[in-house]
Amino acid sequence: MNLLAAKGSSGNMMILVFFVIMIVLMYFTMWRPQKKQQEQRQKMLSELKVGDPIVTIGGLHGVIDTINDEDKTMVLDCDGIYLTFSRSAIRAANPKTVAPVASTKPTTEKSQSDVTSEAKASEVEKDQTSDTETSQSN
Repeated sequence: MNLLAAKGSSGNMMILVFFVIMIVLMYFTMWRPQKKQQEQRQKMLSELKVGDPIVTIGGLHGVIDTINDEDKTMVLDCDGIYLTFSRSAIRAANPKTVAPVASTKPTTEKSQSDVTSEAKASEVEKDQTSDTETSQSN
């Protein structure tokens, strides 16, 4: 009889160990990454300043005009239209885009590779034209 009781408590112990392992796995696969993501979002929201381009959760793009820390709201300038949003409605802050630098090289100059590729393209066009003419004459 004591032998059966010992087997039953060992089975209960295995079930308890299984549940503990499942909780630990859930922590590392679900809760921890979610907490990191939430911390990154809070950091992004706290670093916002006037003039930063942002995107709202609805997909609206705008530039921050004013920030009200008391009400936790922001006024966005969307091409001359000023809209007030809750701070939690901000999905992402876009880095300011840098305008591409204009090339100092004149555009009328052609490199040797450009001339070669143009010559090859004209030869292919001549071949195609002569092929269509011969097929039409037959």
